[in-house]
Amino acid sequence: MTASESAARRLVVLVSGSGSNLQALLDAGADPAFGARVVAVGADRPGITGLDRAAAVGVPTFVEEVKAYPSRSDWDRALTAQVAAHQPDLVISAGFLKLVGPDFLAEFAGRYLNTHNTLLPAFPGIHGPRDALAYGVKITGATLFFVDAGVDTGPIVAQVAVPVLDDDDEETLTERIKEAERRQLVEQVGRLVRDGWTITGRKVHIP
Repeated sequence: MTASESAARRLVVLVSGSGSNLQALLDAGADPAFGARVVAVGADRPGITGLDRAAAVGVPTFVEEVKAYPSRSDWDRALTAQVAAHQPDLVISAGFLKLVGPDFLAEFAGRYLNTHNTLLPAFPGIHGPRDALAYGVKITGATLFFVDAGVDTGPIVAQVAVPVLDDDDEETLTERIKEAERRQLVEQVGRLVRDGWTITGRKVHIP
């Protein structure tokens, strides 16, 4: 490990699928100037592309399946321990489709980031672009936020706007949001790790 690598902030990324946001963070972390590197990737299921992406560049991986535990709280404690073992400065949900529980939120309060494919607080939940289209909005986008105990309700770090085109369907709109979402994720994670942050109430401040 080089001096620049040891000084870099530590990211643990959680995934449930293809890991395109993870790949963006892996690529960014290859440049020491980014200020952070992915030190582990966790998943809630085996055999997914996101784990393959991590393994391809030598990043350790782990899997914690809910069904492997007698209760959701047991799973939450196990996930918390797995992530904590890697001593992350930030934990990032990159398409992680499981809601974490109180143990995880207590351990990583103010350090657990998620990205959502609308401009929150509008259209929370798993069908954001579909709901935005159905409502007829002209602008939607992506929101990066710190996770709290609610569903897509945590303090907002940043937002990026994406126009809704007249001929958009759910697929085309979702893909354009994803592109903006990835750029925002990399940019803002870089800012957070290089400059630090504070959270006061619902306000996230990056110096």
